[in-house]
Amino acid sequence: MKGILLLEDGTCFKGTGFGAEGKKCGEVVFNTSMSGYQEILTDPSYHEQIVTMTYPLIGNYGTNNLDIESPKPYLSGFVVKENCDFPSNWRKDFSLDEYLKKYNIPGLEDIDTRKLVMLLRSSGSLRGIICTDGTSIKELKKELDKYPGLVNRDIVQHVCAKKSYVWDKPVEDEFGILHKTPLKYNVVAFDCGIKQNILRLLVTNGCKVTVVPADTSAQDILKLKPDGFFLSNGPGDPGPISYAIDTIRKLLGKVPIFGICLGHQLLGLALGGKSFKLKFGHHGANHPVKNLITEKIEITSQNHGFCIDPDSLLDKDVQITHINLNDNTLEGFRCRKVPAFAVQYHPEASPGPHDSNYLFNDFIEMMDKAK
Repeated sequence: MKGILLLEDGTCFKGTGFGAEGKKCGEVVFNTSMSGYQEILTDPSYHEQIVTMTYPLIGNYGTNNLDIESPKPYLSGFVVKENCDFPSNWRKDFSLDEYLKKYNIPGLEDIDTRKLVMLLRSSGSLRGIICTDGTSIKELKKELDKYPGLVNRDIVQHVCAKKSYVWDKPVEDEFGILHKTPLKYNVVAFDCGIKQNILRLLVTNGCKVTVVPADTSAQDILKLKPDGFFLSNGPGDPGPISYAIDTIRKLLGKVPIFGICLGHQLLGLALGGKSFKLKFGHHGANHPVKNLITEKIEITSQNHGFCIDPDSLLDKDVQITHINLNDNTLEGFRCRKVPAFAVQYHPEASPGPHDSNYLFNDFIEMMDKAK
């Protein structure tokens, strides 16, 4: 099955299709992780993105029903140098090809991913269309021209929960053993595209979590009498999500707040900050971040294309706590007068030698002080 990736600048990569037969538009980005592709596939933050993996061989351990971050993949397409047709892993339920077919996601292999990544690094993220159904390049260009991209669009509503639910499941380890933790705290989590591992970490730290849709009002959240309010990760541009920003603004000072990724950006906007689009985003499991409080370097997992301008927070009673060492962008801040803090990265992923669980401990400590 032949496959094509056509970019908005006219560049066309021809290779071999795998996964589902079809075509989808999205923002083309690259991820520098060497493993964790199933978590990448099922992270709702990748909604409407065509993800290119920089590591050359992907799929060698297959996919399974345990290592998912959400019930289904949300990305538009998956591009690799080489897809492994014969994965070997005792936990495997599907090959990568079978998994993408199951969820109607087109894949593309046998292209020069190094050339594609170099192009994205020089030009920035580009709109693109991936196709494995034989549609002509002329027709693909017409379809791509209609695709609006991610800027100034609210795509959170495509991935967030439609109704509230409670997550208090015991945490199951890789051997199927359940670990029960006493749930002392009532946390409400804003679902902007929340990952299940975040929920597992909150439960591990003694939190019963009520997950609510991103358009839930501050009044309805306060009715749940939360000890803390968690702002989740999610896809796209934070600017248009005005309803969430308004809710966060109304809750500031009334309940302790902890945000990550998109939640970090929404908290920054609620405080009066400004957001901007990164050139090609941060996507990978190896981004160095400096903790300005401890003076330690944290190797972090990241997935975002937008960022908060730190200069826009200078007069907002905010302490800058984390900085990205690759490009000096904002990675974390803490409010001085109200119990609220956030980090741009995914603190539960722990790709490097550090332990990001201290952030959950900080959240717990903040809730204890508020009681």
